[in-house]
Amino acid sequence: MVTKTSDSGTSAAFAPGRLPGYGPVGVIDIGSNSVRLVLYERLSRALTPLFNEKVLAGLGKGLAENGRLADESVEAALVAIRRFRQLADQSGATKLDVIATAAVRDAENGAAFIDAVTAITGGGLQVLSGQEEAKVSALGVASSFWQPDGVVGDLGGGSLELIDINGDSLGAGETFPLGGLRLSETASGSARKAGKMAADLLQSSDCLKASEGRVFYAVGGTWRALANLHMQRTNYPLHIMHHYTIPADEAFELCRMVVRSEIAAIDGIDVVSRSRRALLPFGAAVLEQVLKIGRPEAVVLSALGLREGHLYEKLSPEARAEDPLLVAAAELADLRSRSPRHSRELAPWTAGVFEALGIHETEAEKRLRVAACLLADVAWRAHPDYRGDQAVAMIANGAFTGVDHPGRGYLALAIFHRYAGTVSEAKLPAIQRLMPARLKYRARMLGAAMRLAYSLSAAMPGIIPRTEVVREGERIVLHIPRDLQALDGGAIRRRLDQLADLGDQASAVVIV
Repeated sequence: MVTKTSDSGTSAAFAPGRLPGYGPVGVIDIGSNSVRLVLYERLSRALTPLFNEKVLAGLGKGLAENGRLADESVEAALVAIRRFRQLADQSGATKLDVIATAAVRDAENGAAFIDAVTAITGGGLQVLSGQEEAKVSALGVASSFWQPDGVVGDLGGGSLELIDINGDSLGAGETFPLGGLRLSETASGSARKAGKMAADLLQSSDCLKASEGRVFYAVGGTWRALANLHMQRTNYPLHIMHHYTIPADEAFELCRMVVRSEIAAIDGIDVVSRSRRALLPFGAAVLEQVLKIGRPEAVVLSALGLREGHLYEKLSPEARAEDPLLVAAAELADLRSRSPRHSRELAPWTAGVFEALGIHETEAEKRLRVAACLLADVAWRAHPDYRGDQAVAMIANGAFTGVDHPGRGYLALAIFHRYAGTVSEAKLPAIQRLMPARLKYRARMLGAAMRLAYSLSAAMPGIIPRTEVVREGERIVLHIPRDLQALDGGAIRRRLDQLADLGDQASAVVIV
C-alpha cells in the first residue's frame, strides 16, 4: 500500500524507494575553489546522497596576492548558497549545516562574507581551523573505510591538511598553504616551482615521517581527477573512485609525468573535466612530494571527506561502531528484496554450507559473505535472463563504503552466480579481473549455495532455517523436515548436485 506523500517528499509511514527516519540532512561546504551542497537521505552510518551539486566560485582566487575574497567570487558563492538554501528547504531537510575552510578563514573580508552567508541560511557558519579541517576530513575517512591505518591528506584549493589515522584514533592535524589554487598563484603558474615549494614545506611534517610503508588516503577533487586519469591509462574495469588503490611507485611516476607535460598532450586527459585540468599539475606536484618524503606503500582514494566526517561526528558511539558495508547492504535489502528477513536468514545458513564443504573463511571473508547474503535478492524485478547482469551493475557500482574493489567484485560475482549459475570464464563480468582466485572460488560457491536456498524457500522467510546442509562421510547431505518434504524434487536435487560438484563432493537429500 502506498501512502500519501507529504510536501517534503517523504511519507508519514514509508516512501517507496526511500528509507524512513529523520532526514534529509544537508551540508553546504564552502571551499577555496568550490561551493557544494550535498543532501543525504538521513543521518546514518552509511550515508546515501539524495542530491549533490557544486559551483566553482573560486573564492580563493587572488587571495595569496591581496589577502581578500574577490568581489565576483563572493557574488558567485552567495548566488549558489541562495539556490542551495532553497533546494534544502524544498527537500524537507531537517538540518542544514554550513562549513567553510581555508579561503574564508584566511581572508581579510572573511567576516563580512560570513555575515552574508548567515543572512541567507538563517544559521551559523562554522569556519574550521586547519587542524579542525584535518580532523574532520580524517573522520570522513574513518566513516568510509573499514579499520583504516595510515595518513589522510585532504588537498583543497587553499590548503593541504595531513593527519594520522588508525581506526577511529586520530593524531594531531597539520595544515600547509599548498592548495592547488593557492599554489598556482604563489608559484606563478609553474608546477615545477610548486613542487619545490611543497618539498620545502613538507619536510617538517611529522605525519609524513610516520607514513612509511602505510597507506596514504587521498581526499580532494584534484587528486580524484588524477586517479581518474590513472584509471583511464590502465584500462581499469571499474569506474568507482572510492577505495581505488594505486601502488606508490605508479602514483609517483604519474605525478612526475603530469608535472612535466603539457596538459593537452597527456594521453587520456579527456577523462578529466576542463574545470579541473588547470590545477591538475599542482595537485600532482604536491602528491609527488608527499610520496617522495613520506614513502607510503600505496595511495588510496577517498570519495568521502569533510562533509561526511562532519556528519559522522554527530552519530552516537553505538552508530559509529556499526559496519558501514553491512548497514548499507541491509538498507538495500529492505528496499529491494522480496523478503528482508529471508536475506538475513541466508548468512547463518550459508555459514553451515561452507562448514559442510570444508571452506575456510577469514574474518574479512565472512564479513563479505554476510553482505552478499543481504544483497542476494536485489535484482529480482529484472527479466530472468538479465538478473545476473543487473545485480553486477547495481552492486559493483553501488554507493557502498567500507569495502575495497576486490571486495566489491566478490559481492557482485556471488550474486551474479546466484542468478546465472556457473558459467565459463569468458562470460564472467569484467570486475572479476580485480579478484584473486581465492575470492572467485568463494563467490562461485556462495552463489551455488544461494541458488539452492532460493529453490527451497521461493525467497520466503522461515524455511531455510529449518533445513540444513551437513557433511556425512564423503558426501554433503541436505536435511529437510518431514512436514516440508514436498519441497524435495528435481530442482532441489539438481542444485544440490551442482553445489556438491563444485566442492568435489557427492550429495544426497534426507527427510528428517
